[in-house]
Amino acid sequence: MARTTVLGIDSSTQSTKALLVDAATGEVLGRRRAPHPDGTEVDPRAWLAALDDAAGPFLDEAAAVAVGGQQHGMVALDEHDAVVRDALLWNDTRSAPQARELVEEMGGPAACAEELGSVLVASMTSTKLRWMAEHEPEHAARTHRVLLPHDYLSWHLNAEKTSFFTDRGDASGTGYFSTRTEQWSHDLARRALGHDVALPELAPHPRAVLGRTPGGAQLAAGTGDNMAAALGVTLGPGDVSLSVGTSGVAAMVSETRTADPTGLVTGFADATGRYLPMATTLNAARILEFGARLLGVDHAGLSALALAARPGAGGTTLLPYLDGERTPNRPGARATLHGMSSATSREDVARACVEGLLCSLADGVDALERATGVPARRIVLIGGGAQSEAVRRLAPAVLGRPVLVPAPSEYVALGAARQAAWALSGADEPPAWALPGVQEFTADPTPQVLEAYRVLRDRTGAWS
Repeated sequence: MARTTVLGIDSSTQSTKALLVDAATGEVLGRRRAPHPDGTEVDPRAWLAALDDAAGPFLDEAAAVAVGGQQHGMVALDEHDAVVRDALLWNDTRSAPQARELVEEMGGPAACAEELGSVLVASMTSTKLRWMAEHEPEHAARTHRVLLPHDYLSWHLNAEKTSFFTDRGDASGTGYFSTRTEQWSHDLARRALGHDVALPELAPHPRAVLGRTPGGAQLAAGTGDNMAAALGVTLGPGDVSLSVGTSGVAAMVSETRTADPTGLVTGFADATGRYLPMATTLNAARILEFGARLLGVDHAGLSALALAARPGAGGTTLLPYLDGERTPNRPGARATLHGMSSATSREDVARACVEGLLCSLADGVDALERATGVPARRIVLIGGGAQSEAVRRLAPAVLGRPVLVPAPSEYVALGAARQAAWALSGADEPPAWALPGVQEFTADPTPQVLEAYRVLRDRTGAWS
């Protein structure tokens, strides 16, 4: 029987990645990449060019396609579906005052979380719409339709140019999708922009086919990048992924919706009909980069130094809030290195960097467990920072449980491909693809490390 292939696309902040994948096994048959422009606001048509470059050569080989895209970005179109202004990305924080305004207008953080699943922050789309309404009223007045980045790319791939669609996972990060009702809140979108705006059709179920490419490939709904990554690493209920990139993301698949009034946990929906509460840290792999630069070594050298030190780094603790922090919410914070003495060694400082990173991620896991009431079942470590030998070996000691590390892969694109294969099959559940090259890491727990970290974290709460 001929092999059936599907195409998974990851349109991230930095680039578009495309994977051609065997629908039955998940084997990656081909991969391509194209870069994106830098910046926190980008002409979204640049993403279309990158999509054509990266995915174009694979389109005729795919029976189904899905797009995983960076969450939250605001793509504003006029009545002719032309771009109104550059897209504001998730990492553009100019709308922080508007986020606070909108939260207060909804009745405060608890009411906001109860309706949306999350407390609004500057990354979310509705806050960017309010910013545009207040600062660029001429652009706001021209805006007829608002899409997320993955919606815009799906529209580009679709032969039917009057059709716009999305999924509940990515929609749940907009600030105008209610996880309580599972529907758009047109009133909240109107309140943010100042007038009615067209929103894409919500997929009726996770395996829906919502369009076709000009070549006839089925188009799945697509989803947000974090939701696609959860599909890519085959997370099930109670599983937690720890993604160690520039920022750190702890995400748990949950059977029930989350509404955390503290704002530490964002209660997103996922791409399977479940939920994906997340806790995000601003500092993750950059902590390793900082330590390596400080000590004049490369990443392998930092790992070697850290693994040569004893647990607890000779009493040295790093609170790694180098560029502010989100979990906990300390946007103006800076890092603190505490407990050094004349005996402190380079090895101790390296160990403190790695332990500080892992303790920060442990705070994310703890926030998820408290918000959901569900203990983490499995922990899967992914992202560039997961390739650090010290991170792999010390993670189970700090987290106090085994850690699974799959082989490096483009898990957002792989998750999008899995969604495409699911849409192609029409089955009740997505295909069961094995994670490639999984290693399990275990270690004796070091609870004293996390205890010292949390003492320092709490003592410094008033410093910023």
